[in-house]
Order: sequence, then structure tokens, then C-alpha cells
Amino acid sequence: MNQRYLSLDIFRGITIAGMIMVNNSGNGNYTYAPLRHAHWHGFTPTDLVFPSFMFIVGVAMRFSLKPFNYQLTPDLRNKILKRTGLLFLISYIIFNIPWYDFDISHLRILNVLQRIALAFCIVSFVVLKVERKYLPYLAGGILLLYWALMWFLGDRGVEYDLLSNAERKLDLLVLGANHLYHGEGVAFDPEGILSTLPACVNTLLGYLTGIYLQEAEGDLLPRIRKMAIWGIGLIILAMIWDTVFPINKKLWTSSFVLLTVGIDLMILSILVWIIDLKGKTKWTNFFHVFGMNSIFAYGISEVFAIVFGIIPVKEGDGTITFSEWLYWHIFQPIFGNANGALAYALSFVLLCWIFSLVLYRKKIFLKV
Repeated sequence: MNQRYLSLDIFRGITIAGMIMVNNSGNGNYTYAPLRHAHWHGFTPTDLVFPSFMFIVGVAMRFSLKPFNYQLTPDLRNKILKRTGLLFLISYIIFNIPWYDFDISHLRILNVLQRIALAFCIVSFVVLKVERKYLPYLAGGILLLYWALMWFLGDRGVEYDLLSNAERKLDLLVLGANHLYHGEGVAFDPEGILSTLPACVNTLLGYLTGIYLQEAEGDLLPRIRKMAIWGIGLIILAMIWDTVFPINKKLWTSSFVLLTVGIDLMILSILVWIIDLKGKTKWTNFFHVFGMNSIFAYGISEVFAIVFGIIPVKEGDGTITFSEWLYWHIFQPIFGNANGALAYALSFVLLCWIFSLVLYRKKIFLKV
């Protein structure tokens, strides 16, 4: 089984590198379209990054629970709750830099790390308490339930619009506008309460994939072929469902779940084939550094992004942020507008990789 972990680590590392790159463009106005999220309905390669990480959490969960014989012992329960709490705490610490202007009345309660934490926690308890044979039906039931809730609780005729969807209504009711994300120009959180339900399905289906790989006997090739076929099937089903429940990352719609899991199954099958069956690993070292310290890499990237965005640099009669200065005075003059934004993003990934490499060489792997 240890050999198969390498594919998972590399997939995780690729995902983290992608997450850092798309989150840190030098200038959003000139970012290439594939490196932007879909504005609302629709899908871009960038929209695949976060759900892929959720899927990987599920695959890895199958192996991490093996020492406990898949039994919910008090020790395991405490570990699950501790990890969940630490991810919440880490997120609050990072995203409230520089701390001196911290205002709890405007604290964003849910975010990327909180969604990962909640999915990890919920799915862990589910797979430990529910018989395996029922898990696929549970996953399908959750996706259908979410569709029904969005349809019946949203405003008639505009159930999936920004201002009138059930996801936003529930968050406003429970959390309040001040505790939501405002990047869309209004209070709306893409990591809100209701959409956490379908997001858990990405992790749950990842767990089922972990079972499928773990129980492979002899030749892995037939299994990864079937994974790829399942991936194609889920993508086709997502395209069909999209006609009535649009693919939408910000609402994390059920069709979006099927599409992203389908693509992830195909990617993982390819990685297992290249790395574990063919033994072609020379190209994997860069991503292995990220994959072994994914939470640290993501966390340090957010710290750098926030700090670069608040350091003032004198420019003419006013000031600009350090990140803006880097783009306009280094990357844009050399590479131009769009290529400069891409070069900034790639350099940002490299910066985070260097810090991760220090821990990697010291064999320090941060686990929460």
C-alpha cells in the first residue's frame, strides 16, 4: 500500500500548487481565463482545484483510519475533533492578519480550511458508523436532497441566482451578513452552511475510491481502467444534470460534484498508472514537497498574500501595496500584462515551495 500513497501525495501536491497559483495572480484584470473561477454558472480548470483537495482528503482518510481498524474508538473520536478544531483555529489566525484591527463582529466564520475541516469531520464519523454498502446511496441521496432544498427554498424562477438562492438565505439567517464573504459585492459565502453538504460528497466519494484502490489484488491496471470509466460516466451524468441544476462552484451544485469527482477519478487513475505502475517518478519531486506539507504550504501562501497586500510602498504622491509594486515594477515590464500576471503567480508558488522545502529536507511534516 505504501507505493500507492505516492500517487496520492503527488496529486495533493499538484492540487496545492494549483491552489496557490490561481489564488495569487499578479493582477486579476489580466489573468488568463482558465486561471479564473467561472463568474457564476459554468466551469474552468480553476474550479477543479478546491474540490480535488476535498476528494484527496477522502482517499487519504481510508488509509489513515486503518490503524484504528475502522472502529470509532474514544481515541480516534478525539483525534478527529482535535484536527477539526485546529483547522478552524489555524484559519482564523491566518485570515485575521495583522490582528491589531481584529473585529469579531465581522469575522468570516466559514472559509476554505473550515470547509475542509467540516468535511473531514462529518465524513469521518459517517464512514465509521455507516456500513460501507450504504455509502454510495448516501452520497446520491445527499446530492438529490441538496437539489431539492435549493429548488424548494430558493425564490421561484431564480432558485440558483446570486441573491435568491437557499444557500445565501440560510447563511444570512444563521450567520448574519457581517460574517459572510463579500467578494461578490453582496453578502454571499461560497463556503456556506448548506453547500457544505454536497462538498462532503466529494470527500465521501474519495473515501470510496480509497477503498477501491486499497482492496486491489494483483494487477492494478483493471482497477484504474474502471476508475477512468467511472470518471467518464460521472462527467456525462453531470452534463445531463447541468441542464436543470447548473454546474456552479460557488453554489457547489450536485452537478458540479459529479463533474469534479469524475475528472478527479480520471486524473488519479492516470497518476497511479504513471507513478505506481510505470515507476516514472523523476518529475514528482517538486509536487511531493507540497504534497507532504499541504496545510503548511497553503497556510504560508495565505500569510504571504495577506502581508504582501498590506505592506505600503510609496508610489508618486500616494502608496500602493507591495504585491502591486512587484507586478508593475518587475513582472509587467519584463513579461507584459497577462504573462506578467502568470509569472507573478508562478513565482509566488516557487516562494511557498522554498519554505516548504526547508521543512521537507528536515523531515518535518506538519499534521493537524
